[in-house]
Amino acid sequence: MDRHVRRLLNRVAIALAAVATAALLHLFRSPSASCFGGSLAHSSLSLSTAPLPRTSCDAASRRVVDPDTRLAKLRSSPRWKRHNAALSASVIDPLRRLRLLGRSSRVLCLAAGAGQAVDALRVAGVGDVTGVDLVDFPPLVRRADPHNLPFFDDAFDLVLSSDPAAFTGALFPSRFASEIERTVRRGGAIAVAVDRRVDLNVVASIFRKSRLVDVRNATFDVSATSIVILSANSERH
Repeated sequence: MDRHVRRLLNRVAIALAAVATAALLHLFRSPSASCFGGSLAHSSLSLSTAPLPRTSCDAASRRVVDPDTRLAKLRSSPRWKRHNAALSASVIDPLRRLRLLGRSSRVLCLAAGAGQAVDALRVAGVGDVTGVDLVDFPPLVRRADPHNLPFFDDAFDLVLSSDPAAFTGALFPSRFASEIERTVRRGGAIAVAVDRRVDLNVVASIFRKSRLVDVRNATFDVSATSIVILSANSERH
């Protein structure tokens, strides 16, 4: 009797496994029915109104936007224009007056995000501008780790970090600073945005090879910020 019961249970288990396998194969082979049945309407939404995808089906139903088209839409937004105006007044113009930035300058933008600083510098006439961040954002920003920058020593005339979170959120601030100083030529410039509550003496002390030149107040996206400008790899007095 026990032997018959075991055989029956084995047959039931095999049958259930076969049904489950068939169901999984059906799901893998027919994603269009479950993903695109009623969600194609999202593909026509603009970048500013489309919700973030909650599932892989939501993401799969989205139209791929050309990077240049996406950049053109961002440039036309009021927020982008306000940010670029603040960068120009608080960073670009002061650096020019200090003769630390010119049209031929080689500039690296750290924590560049979507590329606002890169765009603002190019609009101002600076031709050689490179933007990097932990996540790339074509066409203005490529991926790189600020703690281990993929550039030669003395590669740039200016390194700019206009996002306060880049400095305060750095895992290793001293490494962050030393990589900036390594990639800037002697006599070049460093411009770093920090929260206005941060002690500027602490910021200056982390950049051990550079000398504090100027501090400017700025407001980026309602964030009270100080722009610390240093002369790179210069002797301190």
